[in-house]
Amino acid sequence: MASSLIPLNPGMAARVKKSAGRCAMDHDVVVVGGGPAGLALARSLAGSGLSVAVVERQPLAQLADPDSDGREIALTHRSVGVLQALGAWAHLDAADIAPLRAARVLNGGSPFALSIDPGGAPGDPLGQLVPNHRIRRALFRAAERQPGLALLAGTTVTAVRTDRARATVILADGRMLRTRLLVAADSRLSAVRERLGIAAEINRLGRSMMVCRVTHPRDHRGIATEWFDHGQTIAMLPLNGRLSSAVLTLPSAEIDRLSALDAEALGQEITRRFGARLGPMRIVEPPHVYPLVTTYARHFAATRAALVGDAAVGMHPVTAHGFNLGLQGQATLATLIREAAARGRDIASPLLLRRYEAAHRLASRPLYAATNLLVRLYTDERPGARLARQATLIAGARLPLVRSTVSRLLMQR
Repeated sequence: MASSLIPLNPGMAARVKKSAGRCAMDHDVVVVGGGPAGLALARSLAGSGLSVAVVERQPLAQLADPDSDGREIALTHRSVGVLQALGAWAHLDAADIAPLRAARVLNGGSPFALSIDPGGAPGDPLGQLVPNHRIRRALFRAAERQPGLALLAGTTVTAVRTDRARATVILADGRMLRTRLLVAADSRLSAVRERLGIAAEINRLGRSMMVCRVTHPRDHRGIATEWFDHGQTIAMLPLNGRLSSAVLTLPSAEIDRLSALDAEALGQEITRRFGARLGPMRIVEPPHVYPLVTTYARHFAATRAALVGDAAVGMHPVTAHGFNLGLQGQATLATLIREAAARGRDIASPLLLRRYEAAHRLASRPLYAATNLLVRLYTDERPGARLARQATLIAGARLPLVRSTVSRLLMQR
């Protein structure tokens, strides 16, 4: 992880602007995708002496100040530490950071709830909830004047070529970027991953997730609730004040119908579906809908190329680990790159890329498999499955080993 940052170079913006007119630009690392994983990796390489370019299809203004996408990210303590080290945490407003003090898991109509608390010092939260678009803005602000970093926004990649000497990236505007290492961070349906010839497990679940902010009269006390009800999954994530993020998962056609309701009708529907636990709910931000797709790349690296973030692993959102895993993966890759650069070695050697792949596979595969198993169990409506999932929750409450396993799955520290 980056330890010290080079002071601001006032001429950087001018050099980046001038370089945009060249037909070819050389960089040590080219990152395709200016989302959280891509920007975090670029920021993690600050002070390494390496030149980095980030290619992002969105315009620069959108990259600098993203619109709300409705998603609230449950950051683990480790992820908060990463964002602090990158200088991004300082760019978040305190009003956007909500402590997640505990969580509970409900199953069907049973009154029993598996409660998960931090188990540490009094007042120590499980994690922090922060809007996704605020994290993206904070990472941009931390990186925008970083010496040696070029932000190439408003363009896409049309072709990539790699060989033992270099990777070459062709942009839609005709520019050609030659680089020692190409990193794909361009979503779980990564076009760069496909162009590199890396296959992936792609599971289109036929269900969609709708997220919307709601107000309510009762106090959530900072407790997140995940309710695996019969025929639906609904979560309520506690934000500051009497405000929550409602996350509803249903078959895609049903989500499309609900998202078309007016605010009053949708508020009544969310209230009903959550059993009025927090009282009548009022929609304060239009809903956002996301079709659910999980992905896992067969490889996380190729010749002079690596995958990070959702391009490597696209997690189901039920356990909120996707974002945290993306931050962890880029940090692993950045550490290896920085160590190689400091020793004057190849930052994209086959050995380095194999070490990254092995480490990230070890960190991600068990979590990915366990999350998918959890989703299958708690969305299976057959009588045997209903009994099994209730038994799992009861065992989690009574048996320390099972409880700790469920706790780690739902909120890694």
